[in-house]
Amino acid sequence: MFRENRLKRTLAQGRPALGCWLDMASPVAAEIVGLAGFDCVVIDHEHGPGSLRDGLALLQALSGTPCTAIMRVPSNDPVYIKRALDIGVEGIMVPSVNSAEEARAAVAACRYPPAGARGAAYGMARGADYGLCGERYRDGCGDELLIICQIETVAAVEAIPEIAAVDGVDMLFVGPYDLSGDFGRLGRFDDPEVLALLERAERAILDSGKLYGTIPVKNRPMDVLANAGCRLVVAGSDIAFVRNGALAQVDAFRRAVGER
Repeated sequence: MFRENRLKRTLAQGRPALGCWLDMASPVAAEIVGLAGFDCVVIDHEHGPGSLRDGLALLQALSGTPCTAIMRVPSNDPVYIKRALDIGVEGIMVPSVNSAEEARAAVAACRYPPAGARGAAYGMARGADYGLCGERYRDGCGDELLIICQIETVAAVEAIPEIAAVDGVDMLFVGPYDLSGDFGRLGRFDDPEVLALLERAERAILDSGKLYGTIPVKNRPMDVLANAGCRLVVAGSDIAFVRNGALAQVDAFRRAVGER
């Protein structure tokens, strides 16, 4: 429901924040993560199997926690962004933004006229408490929303200064896997040239003055990122927590009974 964006306040205070991916479309998993102390979750609709109806259930589960709910939309699609905002997400992450023009389109999809082109349904949308705070939502939702553009190609790295200069873009979030893939070396984070490219993107974002976010990878763990100035680290996922916990329990049992 419409509330203060705690993540945005944390970031404005210069404090680093921790996020978690939600890919299982499970309200139970979302609620556990929200209660565990993560600053935010990223509901992943680029790679996850969830629908907007599933996303609504996750938002309802998270509403009883202080955790901020961001949605990574499938693409820079104004219709999907509009519907995600209407169900009440508190942040939008747009994948593969490669130019200032694309960044402006993303921001416009998030803002009501005259600042943007978002269609208006604040008289009934869940994001506006089903219209119970419609006008307050209309006037204040832009201030509470966090807009994140992902940097995932070499062309996007080149365009970081122009993307960062777009009014309304709050954060540039480096996607290291897709960026390394666009560079022709997918997931090779021990490659000096891949690491140099990631560091180049990092420096350009920090120099721009916009918030910098990313995920930890080999040779770039959480402490290195935080010390470099990364303000949002999204580490782990509901799937990984279940998978790793299950593997650890099976391994512990096999060892206890003398099996390998």
